[in-house]
Amino acid sequence: MTAERLDAFMARANAAYYATHNPFADFTTSPEIGQVFGEVLGLWAALVWESMGRPDPVLLVEAGPGRGTMMADALRAAAVLPGFSEAVRVHLIEASPSLRAEQALRVPGAVWHDDFASLPPGPMILLANEFLDALPIRQFFYAADGWRERWVEGGAFVERPTDRDWPGVPGDIREVGEAALAWTAALAARLATEGGAALILDYGPAQSGPGDTLQALRHGAPGDPLAEPGEADLTAHVDFSALAKAAAPPAAVHGPLPQGVFLARLGLFQRTAALTAAAPHRGGALATAAHRLTAPEAMGRLFKALAICHPDLPLPPGFAP
Repeated sequence: MTAERLDAFMARANAAYYATHNPFADFTTSPEIGQVFGEVLGLWAALVWESMGRPDPVLLVEAGPGRGTMMADALRAAAVLPGFSEAVRVHLIEASPSLRAEQALRVPGAVWHDDFASLPPGPMILLANEFLDALPIRQFFYAADGWRERWVEGGAFVERPTDRDWPGVPGDIREVGEAALAWTAALAARLATEGGAALILDYGPAQSGPGDTLQALRHGAPGDPLAEPGEADLTAHVDFSALAKAAAPPAAVHGPLPQGVFLARLGLFQRTAALTAAAPHRGGALATAAHRLTAPEAMGRLFKALAICHPDLPLPPGFAP
């Protein structure tokens, strides 16, 4: 079997997985935990649109829209701001035909794209929740003779020479998400020239550092990332410090903030209380969802929020105390 670099292996495995599996049988994302998540992000998008001068039309884009749940919740909530619903043109970045079919049921009238590059020109507001963690990474291992790169062969890692020369000690592992950095740099360049803002929510550290974060979910349980490629969802932590450096300049970057802090500032708890008052029988489920999304021991600290904006835009909602 021919060896392949880890990022090539990961890209091939995830492409096969998403083409042939229902990922929501293996994991649950924030929009599926509760409607309030998508609703407060929809209000965030509407307020950003207002700060942009209410452009009409404006692209409302979601990268990795899952089943379309978050976009549907966001559009419903954002409709409270007059003019927003009429101005938005919804575009979804999704390559999976089966997921596109799910999204079409919840977001009729959307336009689909295989990748970022095919979006039409114009001002844009982009949302990306748990999108970058599934993009491929490279891994480097500090061996006795210095840094070496990890390749995959026969279901195991093999090490190849590399010219990387970071500080380190034997046993260190460094991950580089070149695909995520390139995507972020292209996004920042687009926002700086055509206007708009992007909100990225994902899991990972605020500061770059060593560590092996490659993981696999197979049938809803952790598994060996190198076994049975295409049968598991492969992800890795997002390096938010590296993303910020890839975006600024030319764009302005705000955050990262812990997701729990960000959602609380957007009014997640107030919205949860309002829904509970309107439907008391749902109070327990709504409280559980709010805790899971915001509590430090749940998703509140590991998950981060990062905004990338045109440099002339004011500080976006949630990023000021």
